[in-house]
Amino acid sequence: MADNLPPASPSTSTNHVSTTKVTDMDIDSLVHCASYLTLQDISNMALSCKYLNRVVYSDSIWRRLYREQWPEQEPYIISQTSCATAREAYLGRYTDLQRFKYPGPVIKILSIDKLLEGRPSIVSLNDDRARITCMRLFPLKETSLFRNEAQRNENVLVTSSSDHSIRLWWKGSCQRCFRGHNGPVTILSDKLLGDGTGKVFASGGEDSTVRLWSMSSGGKCGGQHALKATLYGHEKPLVLMSVVQHKASLLASMSKDSKVRVWDTTISSDRSSCCVGMTCVPGVPVGIKCHDYLLYIAFGSSFVAVDLRTMKTAFKTSTNQPKLFSFDILPSKFLACTGGVGRAMLWDIRRSTGTGDADPMAELDGHVGPVTHLHMDPYKVVTGGREDPYVNIWDADTGNQMNILRSSSSLNLDGGGCGCCGMAADGFHIVTACYNGEECVVNFRDFNNAVCYGSFSENVTGSKFWCPSTSGHGHAGDESDG
Repeated sequence: MADNLPPASPSTSTNHVSTTKVTDMDIDSLVHCASYLTLQDISNMALSCKYLNRVVYSDSIWRRLYREQWPEQEPYIISQTSCATAREAYLGRYTDLQRFKYPGPVIKILSIDKLLEGRPSIVSLNDDRARITCMRLFPLKETSLFRNEAQRNENVLVTSSSDHSIRLWWKGSCQRCFRGHNGPVTILSDKLLGDGTGKVFASGGEDSTVRLWSMSSGGKCGGQHALKATLYGHEKPLVLMSVVQHKASLLASMSKDSKVRVWDTTISSDRSSCCVGMTCVPGVPVGIKCHDYLLYIAFGSSFVAVDLRTMKTAFKTSTNQPKLFSFDILPSKFLACTGGVGRAMLWDIRRSTGTGDADPMAELDGHVGPVTHLHMDPYKVVTGGREDPYVNIWDADTGNQMNILRSSSSLNLDGGGCGCCGMAADGFHIVTACYNGEECVVNFRDFNNAVCYGSFSENVTGSKFWCPSTSGHGHAGDESDG
């Protein structure tokens, strides 16, 4: 039938072409379409043009995001805030939760779901009474425990200890036990190694070896099956590890003798041929962190940046602290933090690129003893120490103190003799561990459901981080730690 149609004239085909653009749609229709998008998609949409940017500011979009992220808090939060729009309420709450920015002298319970189910947020490692040496939070979706999309944002806790073991924890119990080191396990990689499926984590021990473990192995005691490789080359116990950011198969490790080795973990070998780079620094090793092509190393009272392509020093900074005990860096914001005795110091690395002493941009005071644990992200700095029963939260931009947490409240810490022996933080979560010589206690805090817009009195001992319960269980703040 198409062959019987008269041919279109050139003028008709030129002048009557219909070109409909997405911006020709009315705003209400676009808002409805945007209700199916993720937060990342909405952010990209806002950057595309002025018209779509107007669409993204619609309250209905941000109320939907709020309802999906914090379904039980939406009516309470938005009614209690002074924010003019739902977008401001969402972004303000998201930022405050990332910063653990809630008032109160002591925070004891932060997992309302566990409380209502009768399960305390304090987890005692019943089958691991040895001292924890390192703690990491890794995505659940990278392990064999992952089952469905509802678990996509959950984490597992991986701990190493002095009894030669590594354990993977989820839902308050040990799910995997990895054994293979011939001595205490001293350090774990800060991130997972590898791309796609089959990711692994690395561990280092007093046996001077680096060992690679599969996150996808099954079985509660599948340590031997999970061990993928043993890397030899270090001559002293391992103390530090960091995954190279620009290539997830590269691992930097550091031993007590201040020697650094960079390993390509894709090379299948149990010998030192996996080592693709080496360097050494003249001081006691304190911390390492990889970012792009630079490896930042803290030692003695200084920190340096080493170019991983040449293994040559790019710059060095000397601090005015006589001795460093911890180190972390946030190169995306040109910030570094070093832990000393009684305080930590925040540095602007743009002003600290020389051989002379630099001045810190902020001093984070108030600790007991050395600051041995540090965490930095774009929202916050978290500091703690083995002699200090409290963990402090600081604003990453200003260094202002935002909160104080007990490292663990199920041990007798009033005398200050038992502090933080391990710490891990990621987004809304923080995990701390304490060891009193007989047992190790882990305290898990989830800030995702925290809601508080008032102020605490100094004698408050419970937590008022939640709105009144609608299920008849009363206020979460009325409960103790169990």
